Amino acid sequence: MQQTKSGAQSSAPAAPEITEVPAAAYPVMKQKSAFRRFFITARPYLMVAPAMAVFILFLIYPIIYMVYLSFFDWNMIGEMKFIGVQNYTDMFADSDFWQVLGNSIYYMVMVVILQMALSLLLAAYLNKNTRINRILQTVAFTPYITSMVSVAFIWMWMMDSDYGLLNYFLSFFGVEPIGWLSDPAVAMNSLVLVSVWKGLGYNTIIIISAMQAVPGYLYEAAALDKTPKWKSFLKITLPMISPTIFFLALMNIIAALKVFETVNIMTKGGPMNSTNTLVYNIYQYGFQYFEIGYASTLGVALMVVIGIFTLIYFRVLSRRVYYN
Repeated sequence: MQQTKSGAQSSAPAAPEITEVPAAAYPVMKQKSAFRRFFITARPYLMVAPAMAVFILFLIYPIIYMVYLSFFDWNMIGEMKFIGVQNYTDMFADSDFWQVLGNSIYYMVMVVILQMALSLLLAAYLNKNTRINRILQTVAFTPYITSMVSVAFIWMWMMDSDYGLLNYFLSFFGVEPIGWLSDPAVAMNSLVLVSVWKGLGYNTIIIISAMQAVPGYLYEAAALDKTPKWKSFLKITLPMISPTIFFLALMNIIAALKVFETVNIMTKGGPMNSTNTLVYNIYQYGFQYFEIGYASTLGVALMVVIGIFTLIYFRVLSRRVYYN
């Protein structure tokens, strides 16, 4: 209780006494404040540090080590011998390398064009939300989730020159047996067929999802103008789903250039090196011939080829993508 000048007592609480902070506590407070500021600044980096560590350990470091190994002659057992750019000189002088590179580019072009074209057509057909279309979408997607080993063995049986199902059906039309996997002129196209069949369902489902996200009022406005369906597809559907097509085509380019399982199981690069690709050639030199330096050189070449095609793809088509 406090007493006023008139003698009356007031019930107002007394003001708290202000205690001075000892001078020795100031350095501790500054230290805590500096640590807090540092923690706030470093917190985002600490959050991404685990992901960056995995990225550096399993992606950046292998690339750097691959480039490093490309300057050596090594069989994984003996001593590493530095030979400079000799591996690169041998690679560019090797006619097999150019054949393998041509095979890889041909495979990539055929797979990407056929997959994207057929996926667009199939997606346009299955776009309606009906029960039969949902069943057909499931059927089309099934090959994608099936093991590549199983798919390869099934197609190897179907493409057998003597007892294969494909030649059996063609015989009814008087067609001579085709060496699907034994004829150098046909074998690569057979691998393209298998890859397109396996990946068609995935691309179709993704494109259907993009088509169903197109605002309906655009088609209603086109219908009021009596615009033909084919023109609506070209002027409305394709521009609106162009980001999805751009993404799928890019992923298909990279995946096609890195094909391995199909070649390894079905043809092993034959006949006459007609189906050999860059990745399978890397496997041959690295784990069959044990020429690690040359295999690393081929790996660098593959990385450069993928980078060049990706850069060209972005420069040519990125401006044609409609993001609004």
